Amino acid sequence: MLAGLAAAAVAVGLGELVAVWTGPRSAPLIAVGGAVVDAVPEPVKAFAISVFGVYDKVALLVGTSLLLAVFAALVGLAARRDFRWGVAGIALFGLIGAAAAVTRPNAGPTAVLPSLLGAAAAVGVLHVLLRSAAQAEGAAGAIAASGESRAVRDAGRRRFLRWSVAGFGGALVAGLLGRALAARQGVQQAREAIKLPAPGNPAPALPATVDPPVNGLSPYVTPDDVFYRIDTALVVPQVDPETWRLRIHGRVARPLTLTFDQLLARPMIERYVTLACVSNEVGGDLIGNAKWLGVPLKDLLDEVGPLDGADQVVSRSVDGWNCGTPTAALRDGRDAMLAVAMNGQPLPVEHGFPVRMVVPGLYGYVSATKWVTELELTSFADFDAYWVRRGWSAQGPIKTESRIDVPRDGGAVSPGEVVVAGVAWAQHRGITAVEVRVDDGPWQPADLAGTVSPDTWRQWTFRWDATPGSHTLAVRAADTTGQVQTETRQDPVPDGATGWHTISVQVR
Repeated sequence: MLAGLAAAAVAVGLGELVAVWTGPRSAPLIAVGGAVVDAVPEPVKAFAISVFGVYDKVALLVGTSLLLAVFAALVGLAARRDFRWGVAGIALFGLIGAAAAVTRPNAGPTAVLPSLLGAAAAVGVLHVLLRSAAQAEGAAGAIAASGESRAVRDAGRRRFLRWSVAGFGGALVAGLLGRALAARQGVQQAREAIKLPAPGNPAPALPATVDPPVNGLSPYVTPDDVFYRIDTALVVPQVDPETWRLRIHGRVARPLTLTFDQLLARPMIERYVTLACVSNEVGGDLIGNAKWLGVPLKDLLDEVGPLDGADQVVSRSVDGWNCGTPTAALRDGRDAMLAVAMNGQPLPVEHGFPVRMVVPGLYGYVSATKWVTELELTSFADFDAYWVRRGWSAQGPIKTESRIDVPRDGGAVSPGEVVVAGVAWAQHRGITAVEVRVDDGPWQPADLAGTVSPDTWRQWTFRWDATPGSHTLAVRAADTTGQVQTETRQDPVPDGATGWHTISVQVR
């Protein structure tokens, strides 16, 4: 078992090193993990996001590694009986990794090399370790027959352990070296060198009433490092702005291709926009508000001239992911943009550098393509995008929702005045009222903080005269259309969760 584990570790470590030259998505674990992401049933993905949130990718890689470890241990046991079974098991591992890598979007023929070379090295390591183990066992048999000292047997075991440790150590060094070299090839330096243009149409100044002084309340502007990230990329794409191109084509009168410099030279708008993930559960934190700088998508679409029937814009990421956005939503006057900056700085690499889409009022799965390189004008009748093929609705307008940030669910507070606070959102419609209910009492109005537009969330506060005991607090919001947030509980699939956010609080 130890020999099988060491051989698998060498395969993975060497694969990471070779992937420096063939692309990070060709590394065995990443390639197989990506294939799993695309292939697993939608309920499994939804469960993973609900349980692990933004750490769903880490959980997937850990789970894949554990399954590989079990498989490798079984390969070692099988090879002890017949080495050909070990070779067959490793070959299967290599072929699965190679097939997963070469079928990744935009993969070239060299994508098979990390898995195949890693498998070849694993066969050699397994052979050396099993031969060492066999020598130790042979010595043990001779000792039993002759009654001689255990020194020979112990020397054989030590030799086996040294080779095993060497295998694990070599795998670790190769893997870390591969990751270090890949990091040096990243685009962080190119990002830091970018000089952002001044917006021709800057964002409005924040009202003085944003960010009420309540500990635990989400800030009006979400910092980059805590802004939620949900996507299918197991490794963050490293897109060089020098080679980046945006292709706009399909059902258009005048196809267009832009470089990054050409995009930066265009008139820019700056807006605060709240983005939300359709996987966000009631009361969840897969939502954030930021200041974005970018080129209006309406201007670009007007320039290329959509043809009749082009009711969908399919945006594609450099890693092959795609989504479909209603063409009308990108041309109806909302501040939909190709964003190049977030909170005053070039986009963070993990949030789509150098260019991503931002569309107010639509869930991210139909609008927020990161690392975007292509816009194709087509129709909903002709193409189903990534998540639509997996059971989600084709169009995903964000629903009116609200959340209690403080007190925390299950927390305790002291009797007397308690400030209850949270956020509410109905992007592109705007929030007009928030109400709070204590136990089965009447709904009472909360105080709304300021906002710069209907495209962002609103903070709210409510002063509650808390009495001793256990209490249930609920919140609901209303938007500018007069729609009041529904009590009906609905899971995120297929077009977003609904229901009142309720929490339990102990007053003592």
